[in-house]
Amino acid sequence: MGYIQELRKIIGSRPIILTGVNIIVFNDRNEILLQRRTDTGDWGLIGGILELGESLEEAAHRELFEEAGLRTDYLKHITILSGADMYYRYPNGDEIYNVISVYETRNFIGEPCVNDDEGLEVKFFSMDKPIPEINGMTKKILYKSRYINW
Repeated sequence: MGYIQELRKIIGSRPIILTGVNIIVFNDRNEILLQRRTDTGDWGLIGGILELGESLEEAAHRELFEEAGLRTDYLKHITILSGADMYYRYPNGDEIYNVISVYETRNFIGEPCVNDDEGLEVKFFSMDKPIPEINGMTKKILYKSRYINW
């Protein structure tokens, strides 16, 4: 059982602060890689929550491989996002306030694929116009990180 699941057994669905990472992956056509999530069915960024003792960079590398089957030798740190607007409520009722370190990579190794049970598919999208079925938190992260203005 993971760290967060152990916490949830104790505190239930009450709001907690979680530190995590998102990786914005671009291909050579300047399209962004998104994952269709199993929990919500919408499209979200690659990323997740830190494990105990893990650095932000280690988490970014781990999540990139776990969720998209990709590796990289270069992650560019973009920003850290936190505060009341980083609140998220999961479909199961669990509430969190995210502290998110956002990274970018354009240099990845491998072909994007679903590599865990958190995703249904992975796909590149153009960011020239709004992406149908984009996760609200993903849209907020892309906007606050200055990648989109829609």
